[in-house]
Amino acid sequence: MTLLYFVFVLGVVVCIHEFGHFLFAKRAGIYVYEFSIGMGPQLWKWNRKNDETTYSIRLFPIGGYVKMAGEEVELDRDIPENRRMQSKTWLQKFLTIVAGIVFNFLLAIVIFFIVALIAGAPRTDPYIAEVEKGFPSYESHLQKGDKIIKVDGNKVLSLDHFLVEFQVRLGEKITFQVVHKNGSKEDITLSPVKKVVDLEEVYQYGFSLDNTRSHGILAAFQYAFTKTATLIHQMVLIILYLITGKMSLNSLAGPIGIFNVVGESAKAGFINVIYLIGFLSVNVGFINLLPIPAFDGGRLLFLFIEKITGKPIKPEIENTIHAVGFILLMILMVVITWNDIIRLFG
Repeated sequence: MTLLYFVFVLGVVVCIHEFGHFLFAKRAGIYVYEFSIGMGPQLWKWNRKNDETTYSIRLFPIGGYVKMAGEEVELDRDIPENRRMQSKTWLQKFLTIVAGIVFNFLLAIVIFFIVALIAGAPRTDPYIAEVEKGFPSYESHLQKGDKIIKVDGNKVLSLDHFLVEFQVRLGEKITFQVVHKNGSKEDITLSPVKKVVDLEEVYQYGFSLDNTRSHGILAAFQYAFTKTATLIHQMVLIILYLITGKMSLNSLAGPIGIFNVVGESAKAGFINVIYLIGFLSVNVGFINLLPIPAFDGGRLLFLFIEKITGKPIKPEIENTIHAVGFILLMILMVVITWNDIIRLFG
């Protein structure tokens, strides 16, 4: 069942992303060779009447692609020039590239709305739910209902923001600035207690966060947009902390890590699997927005260079840069997958 859920989750996220590219390529009149879900050997294909595109499903359900005329260095002379991507206007090329990212964000908003409508909309700000006895936090002035607004002097904008700031300081003494129920502000310093749980050393601070849920269409609507925005902000912080060394590559998960997360989510109920689709959809959309070769963001970068200089970069140069970026991406994926395996059998 975990494998089926894994295929389902990645299939939905990738399908929506590629469908965004496909839809706007078709609208722009770009010749589309193939719309594929999955990578590797072809398992099944289908052609519609009066449609040049081959629709296929491939063996490995961890990706997918839309193959369009004009993306490669070598020109296909059988395709009319006006149906190649290079011949389209700047706006048409921009919309075709960015559509996959936008569709991922839209999918996340829809998923979070549905989840919140069914299960309720959790709070998106960090409020203290309980303070446990036997921990330094219980002896401090930290109280139930306090809102955390700063971590070590850094302003906290949301619960997802707080979780990142908390994660990079896990195991260290942390100072929170909180707003009490009476409106007063106070700085509270907490030291962790190291314990062994299931043969693993963990750091506990002795407080839990409020997960109170609101119900109704308005609450679900607000949560859907707020959650998507806070997750995007969270990922911006993660990238910055990876660059500055505050977070390591061990914090990232590859296919094996995602497989395990899918399994754990399924144990907690199918609604959690649906939520995971939204979460991963934001991830895929954000990662593709980064100006890195081989990602959509890399193609957008070249497109903006074209807009500034007034002429496109030579396809040979662009494709070489994307090829190098893809190789580096595969090396990174191997490293992340190796870390997943170590965690799995650790």
